Amino acid sequence: MRRQVSEIELRRLVVEIGRRLYARSLISATEGNISVRLGNEQLLITPSGLAKGTLAPEQVVLIDLEGRVIRSYHPAGRNLSPSSEILMHLEVYQQRPNVGAVIHAHPPMAIACTLVGVSLAEPVLPEVVIDLKAIPTVSYAPPGGPACATAIRESIREYDAVLMERHGSLVVGLDLQQAYLRTEQIEHVATIMLAAWAKGPVAPLPAGEVARLLARRRG
Repeated sequence: MRRQVSEIELRRLVVEIGRRLYARSLISATEGNISVRLGNEQLLITPSGLAKGTLAPEQVVLIDLEGRVIRSYHPAGRNLSPSSEILMHLEVYQQRPNVGAVIHAHPPMAIACTLVGVSLAEPVLPEVVIDLKAIPTVSYAPPGGPACATAIRESIREYDAVLMERHGSLVVGLDLQQAYLRTEQIEHVATIMLAAWAKGPVAPLPAGEVARLLARRRG
C-alpha cells in the first residue's frame, strides 16, 4: 500500500518537476502546467502566468475536481489563478480515475513532429510499445479553452501520452515521477524519429513482434 503523501510534500514535488522540465528545455518562459491528486476530491495545479522553473511551493493552487479554488497564494494581495489549461486537466481526471498526475509540456522535437507529419503512433520502437503502447497526435485546438479538453478526450481514455498538434504533449501517470519520465521519453522518441525520417521512410515493427511486446505490457 502506498504511503499517503502530504500536501506540502506534493507542493514541493510539483515545484521540483517544474524545475526539471525547464532544465531539460521541455518548457520555456511561462509554458506548461502540472497537476497532481491530493486525496480523492482535490488537486494541486500550477498557477497561470508564472514560470514553472522558478515556482515556490506556496504558489501551487489547491482546487477541487470541479475546478473551484480552495486555496491560493496572495502575492501583494492578489490571488493566483489556476493554470489556463485547467479544463484539460479536469477532463483527464474525469476520464481516468486511476490517474494521479498530469503534465502538459512543450517539448520542441515532439512539437516539430506534429508540424511535419512525423507520427509517433506507429509501433517503431519497442520501448514505446511496452511503456506507452503508442503516442497518438490529436488535432489542433486553441490553447486554454474547452476545445483542448474535447480534443484529447477520446485518446486520453486509452493512451498515457498524446501529442497535441502545434501545441505540445499531455502525459498522465500514477504519480508525478511517472508522468515526468514519460514526458522525457516523448521528447527522446521524437528526436530519434525526426533523425530517422530525415534519412528516409521508417518501417514499423512486424505485427508479431508488436503483439509480443504488448503482451509484456499487459504482464
